[in-house]
Amino acid sequence: MIKVGEHITLDFLGVKRNYSSEFYEKVIYKIAKAAKVEILNVASHKFEPQGFTLVALLSESHFSFHTFPERGVISFDFFTCGKVNPKVALKILRNEIEHERVVTNAFDRSSIGLYDDIYSTPGQKKYYVVKNVLEKFTSKVGQFVEVMDIEEFGHALFIDHEIQVAEKDEKIYSSNFFKSSNDLSKKNNHVAIIGGGDGGVARACLENNSNYIDWFELDPEIVDACYRHLPKICSKVKKSNKVKTFWGDAFKSIKEIENSKYDKIFVDLNDDQYCIDLARKNMKGLKRILKKGGIITAQVGSNDKKPKQVENWCKVLGKSFGNVKLSGAYIPSFDCNWNFASSIMK
Repeated sequence: MIKVGEHITLDFLGVKRNYSSEFYEKVIYKIAKAAKVEILNVASHKFEPQGFTLVALLSESHFSFHTFPERGVISFDFFTCGKVNPKVALKILRNEIEHERVVTNAFDRSSIGLYDDIYSTPGQKKYYVVKNVLEKFTSKVGQFVEVMDIEEFGHALFIDHEIQVAEKDEKIYSSNFFKSSNDLSKKNNHVAIIGGGDGGVARACLENNSNYIDWFELDPEIVDACYRHLPKICSKVKKSNKVKTFWGDAFKSIKEIENSKYDKIFVDLNDDQYCIDLARKNMKGLKRILKKGGIITAQVGSNDKKPKQVENWCKVLGKSFGNVKLSGAYIPSFDCNWNFASSIMK
């Protein structure tokens, strides 16, 4: 980690008093003395009809005040590359400013970043701690791809800002995906995978002695990125002569596949409504290529966080096959239980 400095923001709420410009100029020197920083220059401006801004340039960086009298708010921020933590300003300002409540945010300015977990439970905002961004691009098919080294889970693939797979716990996902199908039938000589660009499900099939794997994947750039940065997940797939890859729209490709070819079909698409509707539209084609007694299994998202989507996936499979079984496993990098829905071709 490369540390640049420390930063604190303080928002004083419920401020009734309109402090003078002299007050702020006096208090910044009190803070500077306590924090052992040197003020080089001060600039300020008083707005009409109300409001005041002051910025102090420091040898060690800066601090500033912004006031919003109409909202009863005084905002202060302090960034320093010095040795003293900028939180020393909090004690001084608590005593100097009459307020009802103060909101404090403090963070390191460094090469370590925080990446929003869009699956956060409401009221419990969470982030991934990013040590490095290994690759970032928009693929030719329009997917925004990021491969990052995240502190807890190693190299991880994000597509359109949503985590897809991480090195540390990928086997939990892939092994449970495969197990959900295998619990219903052990036959897995011929397998089809729809999606699954990271290669984890294909690797799980290889490890469970599938002899012929047809992999239908839309985006070769995602697969190549995973080969480069996630070799623990997909290197076996790249080397295997049991895996045949069909690039492009999977549902167009399967039109060329003979009837009743596969013992298992794994649908590893997004769990969103668009992909649910896409699967519904093409379910007849999937049924055509599945053997009697064969199993179709889809990853359907989290029943804990998006129960409606899981329900909609199950409705599609249940209507098409007359049966559906839901299973799941806790995926640490997803921070929730993840579900898989399976149906038998009767």
